[in-house]
Amino acid sequence: MLVYGTEVVILAEVEIPSLRIIRESELSDAEWIRSRYEQLALIGRKRMNAVCHDQLYQNRMSRAFNKRVKPRQFALEKLVLKKIFPHKDEAKGKFSANRQGRYMVHRVLTGGALILVEMDG
Repeated sequence: MLVYGTEVVILAEVEIPSLRIIRESELSDAEWIRSRYEQLALIGRKRMNAVCHDQLYQNRMSRAFNKRVKPRQFALEKLVLKKIFPHKDEAKGKFSANRQGRYMVHRVLTGGALILVEMDG
């Protein structure tokens, strides 16, 4: 299917014709064009099926993930801890803390993003 449903022809086969090449060359131009058009239409249908299958899979995966998400509402000046992500410099080793500091919520942005300030301002 990588070459639109046709079989790959090695250059040596063009120089020294094989049975497959001889048989294919006997087709008239109209028959050859019709067969290629049918193959292209088949590839288009397979591609659409793959896209639909991918979208259904993505929806299933997002539903399964979102089941476990607990939405949280943060109010202004509420005290929170900041998570330390493993790729940050603060993460030093296996037994280091996962969270740091006590911060206050300064602003709540759309999408759940927070702007934090330290306790002393």
